Amino acid sequence: MNGAVTAAGHLPPAVLVGLGGSAGALARYGVDTAFGGGRRATLAVNVAGSVALGAVVAASPPAAVATALGTGFCGAFTTFSSFAVAVAEDTRDGRPDDAVRYAAVTLGTALVGVAVGTALIGAV
Repeated sequence: MNGAVTAAGHLPPAVLVGLGGSAGALARYGVDTAFGGGRRATLAVNVAGSVALGAVVAASPPAAVATALGTGFCGAFTTFSSFAVAVAEDTRDGRPDDAVRYAAVTLGTALVGVAVGTALIGAV
């Protein structure tokens, strides 16, 4: 694996982000397909991505790996924009309680996800 990390360290950051982002986008598509899209899929990718990013940060990998996994994979896998649109739609459609509930559940579970990801690395 050291050879792979060393080789990755010689790739330009934009290429690392692109490679990680491609994998993250494909994984996101897989979750969307499995959940049938919608809010549950958005919540799932945001929480799972928070766990993954918490683990990446806690692991303190070499910069090239952090770029590919953190910025690339997690950036493409998670989605703040879909979350924001769902909250805005609830608000626009006269469902402010639903908007607040969805926002609170997403933020709360994402924060717990970061803690879980960090703890998982600490347990290894």
